[in-house]
Parts: sequence; structure tokens; C-alpha cells
Amino acid sequence: MTAIELLPRHEKQTTRDLRQRGDDGPANPSRRGRLVAALLLSASLVACGFRLRGTQPLPFGNVFIAAPSTSAISEELAHSIRSGTSTQVLDDRERAQAVIEILSEARERDVLSVNAQGRAREYRSRLRVDFRVHDGKGREYLGPTTIAVFRDLAVREEQMLAREYEEAQLYRDMLIEIAQQMLRRLAAIKV
Repeated sequence: MTAIELLPRHEKQTTRDLRQRGDDGPANPSRRGRLVAALLLSASLVACGFRLRGTQPLPFGNVFIAAPSTSAISEELAHSIRSGTSTQVLDDRERAQAVIEILSEARERDVLSVNAQGRAREYRSRLRVDFRVHDGKGREYLGPTTIAVFRDLAVREEQMLAREYEEAQLYRDMLIEIAQQMLRRLAAIKV
């Protein structure tokens, strides 16, 4: 006779019965243990000051973005304002409370290192945006300001298509970062 057969019928439990109850033993935490762990994690995040980005209040009810037609940052900034604030982006410069004027936008790429054959192995991509904010009638809310970000990109010669895709993704990330930095600067303006 085995040890399980010696137990009375009501005390006999198989591994299958234990799994059906959700009691997987000491190796896997129970539901209660997972709940406690989740609560402790969320409490520690709140205690350290973590919070989701949420919306940023801008001091203007509506804005106009004045940018060259080739500007990529103007589209990203308009999207960020529409999705992250209650401020409206207008198409009419005259009705806007503030005009965000994109003065220049420069995309640059430098070679950081080369291989033995003289081909580039690492690049640094940079994106720089100069802008100012005014009311369109002569009052300046924010003087000419420059925001610049950069990303490094290591490449392999045999992965040229992947490099082009990764470079496009890095450029998109830089646009998003600059738009978010511009929003933070706009939110700090005192009207």
C-alpha cells in the first residue's frame, strides 16, 4: 500500500485536485500572493512619485502653428497638442491666442566610427528645432528657443535595410521627444 492509500478517503488528494483548486504548492504563488505583490508594487510606484503623463494644461485656449510646408515637427506638435491637452489647433492665424512659429528644423547625421575598410560603423543622428511663441500682435510669450536631441546608431554592413528602418524609427522617436519638450515649455509660459 502507498502512503495515499493509507489516508482516509476524505483526506486523499491528488495533484490534479490541488491544481483544480488553484493551489500549486510553494513554487507558484497563490492568487492572494500575486494580489499582495501587485499591491506592494503599485504602492511603491506611488510612493516614489511615479504617475502617468496625462494631459498638460497649456495657458492658451487655442494656437496656430506657423511652419514651412516641409516641416515634420509641425504635424507631430499638432498631434501632441490635440491628444495631450485641451487646447485647440486652429487653421486661422488671426483667431489664435498664440502662434507657435517654427523658425528652423535641421536633421543631421555624423559618422562616429569607421571600420578597417573606411566604411561607417556608427552614426549620430541629430534633430534640432528652433521656435518661438507670440500672440501675433507683437507680444512675445517665449523668445527664440532651440531644442536638440540625438541618437546613436550602430550599423552592420550586411543589414542595410534594417539600418534604414531603424534610422527612420529613431527619427520618429526624436520628433516625438522634441514635441513633448515643446509642450513642456509651452505649459511653463505665464500669460
